Order: sequence, then C-alpha cells, then structure tokens
Amino acid sequence: MTPTPTHPPIRVLIADDQMMVRQGFTVLLNAEPDIDVIGQAVDGNDALAQADALRPDVVLMDIRMPGLGGIEATRRLTEPPGATVRVLVLTTFDLDEYVYEALRAGASGFLLKDASAAELAHAVRVVASGDALLAPAVTRRLITEFARLTGAPRAPRKSRVEHLTERETEVLSLVAQGLSNAEIAACLVVAEQTVKTHVSRILVKLGLRDRTQAAVFAYETGVVRPVGY
Repeated sequence: MTPTPTHPPIRVLIADDQMMVRQGFTVLLNAEPDIDVIGQAVDGNDALAQADALRPDVVLMDIRMPGLGGIEATRRLTEPPGATVRVLVLTTFDLDEYVYEALRAGASGFLLKDASAAELAHAVRVVASGDALLAPAVTRRLITEFARLTGAPRAPRKSRVEHLTERETEVLSLVAQGLSNAEIAACLVVAEQTVKTHVSRILVKLGLRDRTQAAVFAYETGVVRPVGY
C-alpha cells in the first residue's frame, strides 16, 4: 500500500554520472505521493552545490563519478555540525569495496542500482526518517567485511564505549548484527519502545548519526567482532 502523505514530501537529490540512472530513479520516485525529486547532479561537486542550494532531505549518491567522487562528497555533506541531509549510497555490486569508505564517511546506508521501485522508495523513506538501511542480510555481510578490513579496535573511539551502560552496550552489539528494534525487543524480552529509547541514548552518548554509524562503531571498537576473526 502506498503511504498517504501527511507531511511535506521527502525532498530527494539524485547524484549519478549516468543520465539513464538519474532519469529512471526520478520517474520511479516522483510516482510516489510522499517523495519529490528536486534535482539531479552529474558528479560530487554538482551534488554539493545543489545540496547547498536546494536543501534536500536525502541524497542518492553514486560512488564512482568523475571529478569529485561520491565518498568525498558524502563526507563533505555529513561532516558539518548540524548537518541534517542523509546520504543513501548507490552501487552496482553488493560488496563494492568503496561502500566501506562511504559508510565511514557518513552514509546512512546503501542501495543496489537494480533495486525495484518499491525497494527504492522504501530505502528513501527509511533514511529520511533518521533510521538507517541496515536490516538486509547483504548489509550485514557488508558491515562485517568492512570491520574485517579496518583492523584492530581504535583506542580513542573505544574509550567512548565506557560511557554506555551494560544494557546499552548489549543493544549496540545487536544493532551491529543488523537486528531491527522489534527483533532486539524480542531478543531481550522488552518493549520495542524501550529499545528505541536505548538506541537514541546510544547515538547521543557516542555522537553518532544513525544505526549504520553505530554498527561501524561497534565493529571498529571491538564491541562486536566479525565471525571468524
């Protein structure tokens, strides 16, 4: 069922050097009553300029573009204090090595370019809501592989874990494994609202934007270790 809009449409900017991709995604997203594609960018520099002028809620960002690539563009969009734009990375392969760096740069998740119209719209809504695209099994593999490549836990960041309570640390580890709030609630036998509260506190204490960054943080600091490592 297509959502009936009760709030202003989600404003989306599409950044991709392939015209067919930009136009195709524009047609698919503009068919949704709660999503409005407000611009198309041909590379990273264009994306930064248009994001500054148009103030989108979500940027669909291709990684490999001429000139300024998607990773650096993502970093520049999400790093400034108070930045509210969310970046959803577009990639051709589910284990694209560059996606690891995009997540570290501040992306809220990633989407395969062959995603269906329903998956595309869902991804935009999830990211715009302040959540992260972390549930699919492919993303779990991605996060695990990302963590394996980062090496040993980072001491400066690891010290921040000490600010978490035991239950918050437990919730963080489950978030890093790709579990949804409902799944975490079932696992811990608590209310889903309680999990939401824990997640919110974790993000505030660690200074993180969303669940994807929380998952990356958990692996980088050793709260969770990839299977077999």
